[in-house]
Amino acid sequence: MASRARVRAPELIGKGGWLNTGGNDLTLSDLRGRIVVLDFWTFCCVNCLHVLDELRELEERHRDTVVIIGVHSPKFVHEADHQAVVDAVERYGVEHPVLDDPELVTWKQYAVRAWPTLVVIDPEGYVVAQHAGEGHAHAIGTLVEELVAEHTAKGTLRRGDGPYVPPEPVATDLRFPGKAVRLPAGTFLVSGTTRHQLVELAADGERVLRRIGTGERGLDADSFNEPQGLALLPGGKVAVADTVNHAIRVFDPVSGTLETVAGTGKQWWQGSPTSGPARAVALSSPWDIAWWQDRLWIAMAGVHQLWTYDPASGTVAVAAGTTNEGLVDGPAAEAWFAQPSGLAAAGDRLWVADSETSAVRWVERDTDAAGDADGGGEGDGDGGDGGYVVRTAVGTGLFDFGHRDGAAGQALLQHPLGVTALPDGSVAIADTYNHALRRFDPATGEVTTLATDLREPSAAVLVDDDIVVVESARHRLTRLRLPEEAVRVESVAHRTQRAATEVAPGALRLDVVFQAPAGQKLDTRYGPSTRLLISATPPELLADGAGAGTDLARDLVLADGVTEGVLHVSAMAASCDDDPAVEYPACHVHQQDWGVPVRVVEGGVARLGLVLAGLDAE
Repeated sequence: MASRARVRAPELIGKGGWLNTGGNDLTLSDLRGRIVVLDFWTFCCVNCLHVLDELRELEERHRDTVVIIGVHSPKFVHEADHQAVVDAVERYGVEHPVLDDPELVTWKQYAVRAWPTLVVIDPEGYVVAQHAGEGHAHAIGTLVEELVAEHTAKGTLRRGDGPYVPPEPVATDLRFPGKAVRLPAGTFLVSGTTRHQLVELAADGERVLRRIGTGERGLDADSFNEPQGLALLPGGKVAVADTVNHAIRVFDPVSGTLETVAGTGKQWWQGSPTSGPARAVALSSPWDIAWWQDRLWIAMAGVHQLWTYDPASGTVAVAAGTTNEGLVDGPAAEAWFAQPSGLAAAGDRLWVADSETSAVRWVERDTDAAGDADGGGEGDGDGGDGGYVVRTAVGTGLFDFGHRDGAAGQALLQHPLGVTALPDGSVAIADTYNHALRRFDPATGEVTTLATDLREPSAAVLVDDDIVVVESARHRLTRLRLPEEAVRVESVAHRTQRAATEVAPGALRLDVVFQAPAGQKLDTRYGPSTRLLISATPPELLADGAGAGTDLARDLVLADGVTEGVLHVSAMAASCDDDPAVEYPACHVHQQDWGVPVRVVEGGVARLGLVLAGLDAE
């Protein structure tokens, strides 16, 4: 096999310590003789959750030779809390050791720039590959097989059980519930995300009446895979966002039947269809759903978009968003979202909890749009029968968050996952990482706090004069009286704590490194196989170089007078198996978004390298 750079892997260090090891600390010397895959992740990141699922098969197939180590590297302040990491490891079924690195020590040692990033270490302790983003499991699997053969021949491979020790199970009626809906009979249907079930609770919100689903991951007539959003449909059935199955299901509370109405069970990738027969079009991590304007609207967290499902025609289509991650308002087809995770229909508005921008936004008819829309073609963003526009109520972007009440323009949230329409036209916000229930009033433009000391609230349901909150990390529903006046809290503001890269004024060369994995080549059969999209916050940071292109390298020009900001870089590459004997080779998509904080200083670097797949970008 081809020679590789001999880079000694830095030690694994994290102030938070180790999880899933039975209380033992691990070092790289403990892992010598095994192939180690480091997964740099953070639990807010839907792309990281995709990679967790990609790695499950690899983990099982090579259990005696490969050790996967999660390195939890937080973005939000809440994610640096050790108990929150413990909860996330259980919530998402992580079955390998995890290093809690709240101060990003190991992240910095490995020069990681993006969530998620995978690093492969050979049995002798050397780094042999680094991959940013999703879609690399096939390449890593191929590399693992090569390393097994090489180190078996050298006598340096050690087989056997890994260091994973499962935690003791905890008995609770609910375990990390996601969303809830009130059924016509007055009972509650709750998505039991971690246990892959729906749970019906009595009207008191406590007593379990029945469980729907086997409790095992699956996509058949009696199973789910980390279900989240629920929506009551006309007629009394309930739509379910079956998140990790990438599907929309419909449950009939009367007959108990479960039907898949949208999605193929596979994850959507760039270049896949974005409209058509609902069972023939792939989805990507649908997180919440809401019935609005005669359609089921889908918060497609995995691709930063809103989609719709029309049961009358049995079709799905993109309704808003471009797949670019960020906060951009305007016509629905041009708007940017960042992991929309909560929806609430309220008359002429659809409220959206846009979690990664710590924002609350809404969709409404675009009264300035022409009235002769064509009826909902692919990607037109009109939901099927007229133009829509996206606006922001609270939030400023990907890297600003906190807990601040007051005027919406300066108020701050922290990764909200749910919104609930209130009778007076305002909206309650499940401000998840602030452990709070907040309220935005469009009439006054004010944000207030309704309740604190919740634990990762992820949704809420209105019941008469009360609001029932899904306290996900307390594994329960909590009933609160809606107060006449909000509770004021002390303001706290944060920015993502990642060191800014010091760059020189003027010209800046940006290179995204992509090396096709062993046995693959770039797929150029239908034109360019790569894509690069660059923007900045603030937009004035870039005097030249913003926009889309097919070359993975670009010369940027930083504007005079702007001393700091964030470069947003989105890269995609497609590769296919390189075997002339195979008529229809398997193809693979590799993609990643980066937000790179930069500070413009004399003497800074004139080149910025980012690794999509390879060894070294410097």
